[in-house]
Amino acid sequence: MRIIAGFARRTALVAPTGLDTRPTPDMAKEGLFNMISSNIHGASFLDLFCGSGAIGLEALSRGAKEAVFVESAKPAIESTRYNIEKTRLSDSAKLMEMPVTKAIEKLESGKYCFDIIFLDPPYDTDLLTQTLNILTATNLLAPDGIIIAETDSKLSQEIAKNIPDKLKLTETRTYGRTCFLFYQRGEV
Repeated sequence: MRIIAGFARRTALVAPTGLDTRPTPDMAKEGLFNMISSNIHGASFLDLFCGSGAIGLEALSRGAKEAVFVESAKPAIESTRYNIEKTRLSDSAKLMEMPVTKAIEKLESGKYCFDIIFLDPPYDTDLLTQTLNILTATNLLAPDGIIIAETDSKLSQEIAKNIPDKLKLTETRTYGRTCFLFYQRGEV
């Protein structure tokens, strides 16, 4: 696992120990960033259920102005903290060590607004759908912003059926077992 492009290119990253976190494969990460490359420069990026922080760090390396990382699992927090320091991107990174729902509340009360919100919860359709619903009740997504949800390709069709009312599914991309669902504001 490594940073693919940008300022921190080729920097090797560490993953949390154990089986609770599954890093996004480099092939899928590269495909994702090829798709959103025009949205990255100067963007404000939110990485929910960040695991090792690899996605948010890739965004920073490619020119995002800031990234907020949210994680509650201790091994993942340690990996993210280490990776932020190793990539020398700490000036643009903020790590929130708490459950995602609590972090969303704090970010909302802090008047944050993000151009890109990425979420990669454990492969559980209820948790992903629940988090999307919570996000739609906030102003955290910029008017032209995008939400990208990572899930298992076997679950993507079920998740795509349960789109929150205030979002529209604009695209789905699959890379092996990894599937990215792209959402924007709008009525279904």
